[in-house]
Amino acid sequence: AGAVRIGYVARKLLGEKPKSARITLHGSFAATGCGHGTDRALIAGLLGFQPDDERIAGSFGWAEKAGLSFSFATSHVGGEHPNTARVDLVGRSGKTLSMTGSSLGGGRIMVVEMNGLRANFSGDLPTLIVQNIDQPGHVNEVTGMLTERGINIATMQLYRDHPGGNAVMIIETDKAVPPDGLAWLERCEGITRVTFIDAEREE
Repeated sequence: AGAVRIGYVARKLLGEKPKSARITLHGSFAATGCGHGTDRALIAGLLGFQPDDERIAGSFGWAEKAGLSFSFATSHVGGEHPNTARVDLVGRSGKTLSMTGSSLGGGRIMVVEMNGLRANFSGDLPTLIVQNIDQPGHVNEVTGMLTERGINIATMQLYRDHPGGNAVMIIETDKAVPPDGLAWLERCEGITRVTFIDAEREE
């Protein structure tokens, strides 16, 4: 279930149907992933399947029908959670995503990296992810937009690679962010990408 969720959240973060995927398995995923069906579960998630979908075992065939090419590799660099996968995606429009997620058990996951920046969210709550240039004002823009639309913040995390470089805001909210709010953020100067995971809306 956790592997399906990792693939599913990666698809959501990409924001469109993926056309190619390179998946690197770490830890015990690398040691036993194929034998335990982790590889099929990850591809099932990338196709938008849920953990209880009967098509998971045949996900490779469904991926071929959907035009999704994929490859697997393993890594044993150490230091990662035992059940971890890095997913590198290219979407139909050419959009790209790099995401690393760990399966915590019981179907729960944690996204620990996104596009080279640290992260720490599960995708269980509505989640707004704003990537931006690290400069003053962007936090106020984002929180102001949420306030105007009556959206309460549950958790908020800020990460950057270096001062003035690339930064990301990860905000879990109590309800969905409306499309007009997302569109407004996309037009703000210095904001490079806006992604929203609506935990309540399934594909």
